[in-house]
Amino acid sequence: MTPPTYPSKPSPGDRIAVISPSAGLPGLFPLPYELGLERLRKEYGLEPVEYPTTRTMGATPRARADDIHAAFADPTVKAIIASIGGDDQITVLPLLDRELIRANPKPFFGMSDNTNLLAYLHNTGIVAYHGASVMCELGRPGAMHPLTAESLRAALFTSGEYELRPAERFRDIDLPWDSPETFASEPPTEPGGGWIWHRPERVVEARSWGGNIEILSWLLMADREIARDPSVYDGCVLVLETSEDMPSANDVFWILRSMGERGLLGGFPALLMGRPKTWSFEKPNAPEAKARYAREQREAVLRAVDLYARDMMVVLDVDFGHTDPQLVIPYGGVIRVDGPARRITVTY
Repeated sequence: MTPPTYPSKPSPGDRIAVISPSAGLPGLFPLPYELGLERLRKEYGLEPVEYPTTRTMGATPRARADDIHAAFADPTVKAIIASIGGDDQITVLPLLDRELIRANPKPFFGMSDNTNLLAYLHNTGIVAYHGASVMCELGRPGAMHPLTAESLRAALFTSGEYELRPAERFRDIDLPWDSPETFASEPPTEPGGGWIWHRPERVVEARSWGGNIEILSWLLMADREIARDPSVYDGCVLVLETSEDMPSANDVFWILRSMGERGLLGGFPALLMGRPKTWSFEKPNAPEAKARYAREQREAVLRAVDLYARDMMVVLDVDFGHTDPQLVIPYGGVIRVDGPARRITVTY
């Protein structure tokens, strides 16, 4: 497989497509969405361009695919960002025109269910960006987190190396999006605790692959956008994270075990595992339960690694995925994981 290439970056003043390839949640929760649009305009100098399904819940896969095509095909649009994730983007993939997208490469930003499109773009030869949705990161109450804002700015507008930094504090508990009071001040945070390094004896510099682990499991079951020959990913940096659905430690282990049985773990020399989400409205864990959930997930990851990739370097609790602040990770782009120096550098 030919490594993906970086598409040209936008400049302040350019137009950026805002699409909903998964759920049209901007139509249900306009407060974080409108705030995110305002920040795209005022803080990044970009002009958002919406499409027919951007604010439409229940839009058909065909209609969402049409919006993706329109965003890539429009020569006046210089980048694309997802409003948010969802749970059925996998139904959109078979409807996409790979040649149209390949002929019009642009930076795409999204995460969670957008792992579908990130994997698709990777196979189309385009480096994309895992992170930064309009409603979550740009629509954060009070203000964008400085680490998120800085990372997104670098990924949007620059093309060099960028060193990731662990957050001193992070947010895990959400507030209701339908209440104006939520957006009047910044959300409460808690101590970050730093990244956790496992087997940090080597330096790995390679292109990345991965995404949300639950979505990857669906792609594997549907036999879509994941190479049948696992050697395609040999030498890459694996990046994984879990969603607000908070899969159990057993579920995480079982998914990783299945990947290992398929030969999808042994070829990766390094794994970056995102800080797990440990609280949701459906599972409002107390502090002790939050800590236990995170600990059990770390143990499950390391158990699978010890079974299928005993030489793999692992960095746990990295600030990407379903966490705040959220660092942008290039998908198919270069990542340098320096174990002895405890440093992670990405190339945007």
